[in-house]
Parts: sequence; structure tokens; C-alpha cells
Amino acid sequence: MGSVYEAVDRLAKEEGVSLSTIVRDLVKEAIEIREDIDLGRIAESREKSLKRSRALAHKDIWG
Repeated sequence: MGSVYEAVDRLAKEEGVSLSTIVRDLVKEAIEIREDIDLGRIAESREKSLKRSRALAHKDIWG
């Protein structure tokens, strides 16, 4: 198995972009994935604590 540098270099060459561009894109993607995971956890927690009797109907909110 190669180094991280070699893997990133290979990706950059495959995409036809610079190392800094591919690293930027990978970091942005990683942040988005972590945000999705965190938001999923928040949603799951809120869903578990939701009291159905206090929930509003879709049509009451959106018409």
C-alpha cells in the first residue's frame, strides 16, 4: 500500500488538477460527510424525543 501522498498524487493526475486542488476538494468532501453524520445524529436524537401529540401536521405548516 502506498503513502497518502502517492494516493493524492494519483487522484490529482486522474482528475487533471493540482495537488492543492485535489486536497482542497477532499477536505471539503470530508467536512461535508462529517456534517451529514452529525446532522443525522441530531435528527435521530430529535426523532426519539419527539412527542407525536405536539407535532404539527404537514398541511398546517405548508398549506
